[in-house]
Amino acid sequence: MEKQLRLVRSARTEQGAAHRELSPEERQRHFRNVMGSLIQGAQDSWGDIWQEFQGNVVENVVVHPSAREGFTPACGWPEFLEKMWILKHHLDHAKRLTEKGSL
Repeated sequence: MEKQLRLVRSARTEQGAAHRELSPEERQRHFRNVMGSLIQGAQDSWGDIWQEFQGNVVENVVVHPSAREGFTPACGWPEFLEKMWILKHHLDHAKRLTEKGSL
């Protein structure tokens, strides 16, 4: 799961980082970018988790009869649970930011 990061530089004054008030359009664009990143992370995590179920538990959306015997993720339980935690983390932050209404 490789992602490209973009370096954003800000103008600096002699005393440190300059703080300027963002316009409503800039705040909205920044908010959309952060929320888009959080939601994309949640979707990626969900896709990883769903992929673990494919073939063992489900085939597309049909549950295999053998699923009653139990499920062991191909990646192992620690990594599977970490994926679940990451999904929860992304969703919690997205919920918090949307309830707060700003960054």
